[in-house]
Amino acid sequence: MKQLLRNNYLRLLTLVLIGQAVLFYSASHGEATPLASPLIAFPREIGDYRLAQEGYVDKETLEVLRADDTLTRFYTGPLGSANLFIAYFRTQRQGQSPHSPKNCLPGAGWQQEESGKVDVQVPGETININHFVVSKGTNKSLVLYWYQSQGRVIADEFAAKFYLVSNSIRNHRSDTALVRVVVAVPPGEDNNAEILGRDFVRAAYPAVRDYLPR
Repeated sequence: MKQLLRNNYLRLLTLVLIGQAVLFYSASHGEATPLASPLIAFPREIGDYRLAQEGYVDKETLEVLRADDTLTRFYTGPLGSANLFIAYFRTQRQGQSPHSPKNCLPGAGWQQEESGKVDVQVPGETININHFVVSKGTNKSLVLYWYQSQGRVIADEFAAKFYLVSNSIRNHRSDTALVRVVVAVPPGEDNNAEILGRDFVRAAYPAVRDYLPR
């Protein structure tokens, strides 16, 4: 009985999302929302972490991602180093939308070991974000990511679609950003990587929140 109710719920949710999507593309103006400043101007110091290296997003990835602006950097702090990646989309009306790391990383040869969500205390609030552990050969990484949409933190992909439609109809906006933090996990240091990852999110979040359109 539970399985039947769950299947009916998923079917109903799918129909609702399809109906909302039709309204979104037919009725919403979906105006593009530019960044006040390009992501290259994102703070080089966030909390106790300092910019260690500017990363590079190759042309092939950019063509697949279709983001309006991207940032990939390595920051170093007291607990270690973390990679911060941000992909910003001014509008999603032209088929542009964030690609979930849960889909992209396996496609690049990374194997999923853990997947779930975690609460992270950041200044003034607690945010719920995705927690993803992947491995590739002898390499292992902790991935923490979320969607930053007009001041709202969204972890769930279905919820992201719901707010996309809702914001487009109400506010004529469909801008969003994928924010991803990656921490290398050396052998036997899973707990240290977890502490570092959450500490970096705690330090970076205020800058991310204030930099992206709200």
